[in-house]
Amino acid sequence: MQGLASAVSTPTGQQATGQHGTGSQGLWARIDRADLARIAVVIACAVAVGLGVSWPSPRVPILALAGLLIGCWPILVEAWQDVWHRRMSMELSMLIAIAAAAAIGEWVTSLVIAVFVLAAEILEDLSMDRGRDALTDLMSFLPATVQVRQPGGVAEVSLSELTPGQVVVVAPGGRVPVDGVVVTGESTVDQSRITGESLPVTVGVGDDVFSGSINQTGALDVRAQRVGAESSYGRIVAAVRQAQSSQPPVQRLADRLAAWLVYLALIGAAITYLVTRDLTATISVIVVAGACGIAAGTPLAVLAAIARIARAGAFVKDGAHLEALSTVGTIVFDKTGTLTVGAPVVVGVQAIEGVSEDEVLIAAAAPESYSEHPLGQAIVAHARAQGLAVGSCEGFSYQPGRGVTATVAGRRVDAGNREMVPGAPEQTADQKVATAVHVGVDGRYIGTILLADAVRESAARSVAQLHRMGLRTLMLTGDVEQTARAVAGQIGVGEVRAGLLPDGKLTVIEAERAAGHKVAMVGDGVNDAPALARADVGIAMGSGTDIARESADVVLISSDLTDLVRTVGTARRARRIVMANFVGTILVDLIGMVLAAFGYLTPVLAAMVHVGSETAFILNSARLIPGRGRR
Repeated sequence: MQGLASAVSTPTGQQATGQHGTGSQGLWARIDRADLARIAVVIACAVAVGLGVSWPSPRVPILALAGLLIGCWPILVEAWQDVWHRRMSMELSMLIAIAAAAAIGEWVTSLVIAVFVLAAEILEDLSMDRGRDALTDLMSFLPATVQVRQPGGVAEVSLSELTPGQVVVVAPGGRVPVDGVVVTGESTVDQSRITGESLPVTVGVGDDVFSGSINQTGALDVRAQRVGAESSYGRIVAAVRQAQSSQPPVQRLADRLAAWLVYLALIGAAITYLVTRDLTATISVIVVAGACGIAAGTPLAVLAAIARIARAGAFVKDGAHLEALSTVGTIVFDKTGTLTVGAPVVVGVQAIEGVSEDEVLIAAAAPESYSEHPLGQAIVAHARAQGLAVGSCEGFSYQPGRGVTATVAGRRVDAGNREMVPGAPEQTADQKVATAVHVGVDGRYIGTILLADAVRESAARSVAQLHRMGLRTLMLTGDVEQTARAVAGQIGVGEVRAGLLPDGKLTVIEAERAAGHKVAMVGDGVNDAPALARADVGIAMGSGTDIARESADVVLISSDLTDLVRTVGTARRARRIVMANFVGTILVDLIGMVLAAFGYLTPVLAAMVHVGSETAFILNSARLIPGRGRR
């Protein structure tokens, strides 16, 4: 992405808070000085006219005209644009109210209404800025330049010039500028801004790191795998841009409802005048009706929700997907790589009498250390994790489909299936849901190592939380029925469809939708892409394939299913807030219009009700905006 570094980075060492400020100082810095000056002028004119300054004529005081011209200019510009596009808006209705008040000689009233409208516009702008800041704050931590290892030493290059394969040096306290793999060094890394994980993560050679993470203790050399637009931050940049420019269906509904409320206010005002012939009450009806809480509160809720989700370790590509996610009733999971880690791990060791489990592992790990087979690598990794020494061997040989054999410390060691290790027992119940690697020494069977695709640590907890939220869960897999049901039972998934090819997964999604279910599909592989694209909401694991991430509407960057729960919960909360704003605005407007029509609200009081309700609904949406350090 051209210009990514300049778009999302600050100068080295500069914190995000330095750009925007915090507290009251930052708040004042955000307010346009011209807007403040405009409000001050209108207030001064209102006070002067209220005190009797009416030159050259009480009917047309020049100060009132000047104040209205200065104060209403931005309102007039917006209203004219709405008229040009044949669109009804609150700016247009308020301009009508201000002009009507001035027409009947209520100059102070018209000036006060103008002040309220301008103040409301400032509040709306500040709230929307905070919503956008909450998103873009995630992207203000990348350095503008990076240190790259080259044959002649270390050179400083622009982040935008970095390419995959280059080795980047990340000093203690520095920010990781790319997605990559550690090739030298060991450290702890704060990646909370990307994965949502609150505690620092220890990384060493071979471990993955994300762009935007902060290196804390030791120096690291990181081989870049994804840079620029392809990195974690680059994808968030694209998601933010899309989210800020998109208009979800709920926002389009808000615009239509706002227009209808304006029409209702004008009709109510016309009826009021025909019945009462009271211009003041008529103007009050127009003034009190305000859909600004809907028009401003809805996009703010969408932006704030996407920001909160991003802080939790996921990103939503579009506001429409956020709304769709808030209404899903069924979560469909792929198994391998989604509910499980997608790689074999040792889940058990069975040893014969007189032989320890460690002895079985040590015997198998030596020949398997020369094997590239995933099962062999998993056995070696487990042995090392247990602190066992992995010895060397001679005469290594690999027999495809059977196993490996080698000489270890003068003894023949075989590791593989029953054909490779005579005397190995028949398949047990445990082995029906796991792969058995039998181990023999000098032709004598000594034990069995069981390997399986391990369930993600967060899977069972997350599925339970989804059930408590009232969601139905379904697991799809190409595995045999017995294995699938064993995994589903361990995790707590409600329903299982096993033995599926990629088109079978797509068929299940289509059948669920045809049955009237709103479906979110969670997957990670190439074979999940069609189903992800067909579901109401496609959710990809960050560790998944590129095609899965591209096909999805939401990406769980850390591949932690806890982030899925947070994402769904935030989407639902945003919808509740938007609907509360809808209902609240309608109630306030209807009650206010009735009171105004019967003369209980003057135009000034009507303006106060209008601005007060708008403020309440905008602040209601602003509750979603994540504070610094909060998720």
